[in-house]
Amino acid sequence: MDVRIRPLVPDDSAAVGRIFFLAVHEGTRTAYTAAERLAWAGETIDLASWETRVAQLGGWVAELNGEPVGVMTIDATGYIDLAFVLPSCTGRGIGARLLRACAARAADLGATALSAHASLVARPFFEAQGWHVEAEEIVERRCVPLRRFRMTGPLRTDR
Repeated sequence: MDVRIRPLVPDDSAAVGRIFFLAVHEGTRTAYTAAERLAWAGETIDLASWETRVAQLGGWVAELNGEPVGVMTIDATGYIDLAFVLPSCTGRGIGARLLRACAARAADLGATALSAHASLVARPFFEAQGWHVEAEEIVERRCVPLRRFRMTGPLRTDR
């Protein structure tokens, strides 16, 4: 498996939109209803929105044989906003590699811990990395309530 982790760049917006869309619509089927997934990710990929969003984020892209298959973003406080891997590529350690890259970047920026809002599907991944739930939350997307978890984790770059 030829996985490469590289910095996120503005030209990645279409790939990030695709990864997010498929991760939500396919990867969370067992945890969220069709209505919840639709409220969360929409019916189609809004490329203009992703162009704007990706231009404002820092983070990493995982490529498998040259194709983007995962994304994770990090800010100076250690907050992870996006953390998604294509459903066809989960369970291969890609998320853990992205998390290590984000942790290293957060440490460089002066953060002392990591945090995220994790979905029902992402929670077990983060827990396996030594994270814990601070609180369960309900957030509304397009008037539909979605369950998620505010989580924090150690600033580990060695795993």
